[in-house]
Amino acid sequence: MIPIPLAPTPIDRADRLLGGSLPQAGDPIVLVKRDDAIPFGFGGNKVRKLRLVAADAIAGGADTLITTGGVQSNHARATASVAARMGLGCVLVANGAPPDKPTANALLDRLLGADLRYVARREDRAPAMERIAAELAAQGRRPRVIPLGASTPLGAAAFALAIGELLEQMAAPDVILCSTSSGGTQAGLIAGCVLHGLATHVIGVSADDPSAAIATTIRGILDGLERLLDAPGVFAGAPIDVDDRFVGDGYGIPTPASTEAIELAARTEALFLDPTYTAKAMAGLIARLRARELKGTVLFWHTGGQVGLFA
Repeated sequence: MIPIPLAPTPIDRADRLLGGSLPQAGDPIVLVKRDDAIPFGFGGNKVRKLRLVAADAIAGGADTLITTGGVQSNHARATASVAARMGLGCVLVANGAPPDKPTANALLDRLLGADLRYVARREDRAPAMERIAAELAAQGRRPRVIPLGASTPLGAAAFALAIGELLEQMAAPDVILCSTSSGGTQAGLIAGCVLHGLATHVIGVSADDPSAAIATTIRGILDGLERLLDAPGVFAGAPIDVDDRFVGDGYGIPTPASTEAIELAARTEALFLDPTYTAKAMAGLIARLRARELKGTVLFWHTGGQVGLFA
C-alpha cells in the first residue's frame, strides 16, 4: 500500500433518521460506516481503492496516473490527490464541458495540479485515456491507466479488506447497503463477506445504470478477484443485489427522493450526502425502512463525495 494513513473509519448510529429516538422492539438498528470521514484528499471510498491500485502502478514504474470520470468525479479528485502526495503526474479525462469557474471537485483537481482533458461523451473516455497514454509513452513517460472508479479486482480487494476492519469494530451486520456504479465497492464488500463466512446481505443502490448491467460488471470483478487470490470459484455462488429504482432521470440528476434524503440526513443526523451517489443510496435505504423491509442491524456504508454539494 502507498503510505497514506487510513485509520478505521467511525461507525455512527442513525437512530433519528426516520424521526424516532431509540429503536423500538423489532425495529432495525441503523448504523453508518463513515468513509466520508477519511481525512486524506477529502476522503471517500476511492481512497481505499487507490491505496492498492496506485501502489501497484508505482511498483510497476509508473510516473503518471491517467483516469476518468465526470467533471465532478470523486474518483478523479482522489486520484489527483494520490498523485500529488506521491509526486506523480496526473491526467484526468472528464466527460462534459470545461467549467467557466471550477467549483467543488473540479476546483480541487486544478489545485492538485492535474492535467485536465475533456471529451463530449462517456463513451469517449476510455479511448481518450488510451490515446493519452500512448502519447505520454512516446515522450518517454511511464503512464498507468486506472479504470473508472478504480473498480478493478485489486481495487475491490481494498473493500474485501474493509470487511475485516468492520469486524474488528462490531459484529457482522445483517445488511450492508451502499451506492453502486462502477461496481468495485460492492464487489469488494461481497467478496469480504464471503471470505469471512458472513451471511450479511449486501445491497447496492445504483446511481446510474440498470441493475443487470451493474451486476454483470460486479460478477466480472469478482471473477478477476478469484484469479488475483488464486481461489477459483470462491465467489461463484455469491448473490449480487443491485437496486436501480432510485436512478431517476440519470447519472448526477437529483430526484425528489434523493433531495429528501440529503435534507433528512442533514437535519436528523448532521450527516452530509452527495447528490450523485450517496443521496440516491440513502433514498433507497429510507424507502426500505419505511416499508419495514429491513430487520436486525443495517449498515449504510457512506462512500463520501460530499464535496459535490458545493458544485
